[in-house]
Amino acid sequence: MAVVNTSTDFQRARRPEQVEARRQVILETARAMLHEQPVAEISLRELSSRVGLARSNVLRYFDSREAIFLEIMDETWKSWLGTVEDRLGEPGPPDGPFGAETRVAEVIAGTIAEQRLLCELISLMAGELEKNISLEYARSFKRRASANSARLAALVRAQLPYLTDAAAQHFAGSVFVVVAGLWPYTTPTETVLTVIREMGLPHPGDVFAGNLREGLSNQLVGLAVRAGRQPG
Repeated sequence: MAVVNTSTDFQRARRPEQVEARRQVILETARAMLHEQPVAEISLRELSSRVGLARSNVLRYFDSREAIFLEIMDETWKSWLGTVEDRLGEPGPPDGPFGAETRVAEVIAGTIAEQRLLCELISLMAGELEKNISLEYARSFKRRASANSARLAALVRAQLPYLTDAAAQHFAGSVFVVVAGLWPYTTPTETVLTVIREMGLPHPGDVFAGNLREGLSNQLVGLAVRAGRQPG
């Protein structure tokens, strides 16, 4: 991975393509660190050191530590939506009552459960990552987040065309709410994990995908019933 070693090099990045190249170095470094430790443990000081810059120089390209992780979230979100679109394009809803709804829920739950980084960032978005960003960046990120949510709603509605725009948007929003609620429980402390074992319960991380699938299935079946759909 290319690393810029001096602040002088960054000061010379005046053309748009140079600025974007510098931003990508910072993002690539942050992504690599996320494979080693959770978001909460990564400080701007440590990230800057890995890149080879003073914190003030990193902040020329991103207005805060939190903005860096929100950028990674946006990119990961878009990539996941591409996977959802591909999987939903594969043939065949499962048999049984509300088969089409169950299949959509299974695809969304299964693909997002594979994206552990996205799940972690979703769980931190409202409570941590959005609390230290500028107004200008907040406008940019929330517009992109809205577009991503609208894309998910459109993918769901293409499979379940009886849903209204409002219902599909509600479901797309609920995907994030359910993920944000479930994900923190997947990494319990050793003390809590000891109690879970004593009680003979499964590790929360092992049942995350199933619980998410159940929650999203219930959401879609509920919307189907409200729309007057019958099992079949």
